[in-house]
Amino acid sequence: MAKTKQEIIDDILNHIHKNSTDSDYWYVGITKDIEERLFTFHNVTSCYIYRQAPSSKIAREIETYFLELGADGGSGGGDDDSSFVYAYKITNNTKEREE
Repeated sequence: MAKTKQEIIDDILNHIHKNSTDSDYWYVGITKDIEERLFTFHNVTSCYIYRQAPSSKIAREIETYFLELGADGGSGGGDDDSSFVYAYKITNNTKEREE
């Protein structure tokens, strides 16, 4: 059974709180291809979480929630098939934007 919007928010919040210090920054986004986005585009190697939302609309709502909390990211990404919400700890090795 798919997780609800609140369950996904809680999962991501718990992961962030468990793996953060005051100086840590997190990136939150949505995608339809989690492997490509996390590991190829963002170059993430550790400290990440992702969940599949019931729809792209709910994925965007979750993304917006975290952006309003102060996470890095942007609300313009993804498409109508983007139902994965992901978060990762920003490090010197990760890439947040196109170069």
